[in-house]
Amino acid sequence: MKILTILILLVYNLFASNVGEMLFNGNCLACHNIKTEVSAPSMVEIRDVYLDIFPRKEDFVNFMTNWVYEPEEDTAFMPNAIDKYGLMPNLHYDQQMLEDISIYIFETDFSKID
Repeated sequence: MKILTILILLVYNLFASNVGEMLFNGNCLACHNIKTEVSAPSMVEIRDVYLDIFPRKEDFVNFMTNWVYEPEEDTAFMPNAIDKYGLMPNLHYDQQMLEDISIYIFETDFSKID
């Protein structure tokens, strides 16, 4: 029984550590390429801009979660991207999902991804 409990905890931790990446890959990459602009700014650019403004993880995650939950032009820090692509649409994702994605974005240096 102890081995089963340990195995369940290990699998849960492995899954939990990849939730943000899974959600990111399944949702964000449809518009946001990692390094190049296609139909929206690249993730390298987005992360660099917002990490510069919000260097603390808590602030970054809070802002990104809330802004993507309800995008508004007057609270965006990438006005040139809005001019070029338009305002990001409200995708109606729940806030926990957006928080998981925001944590993944904060923790991932996209410039090092091939």
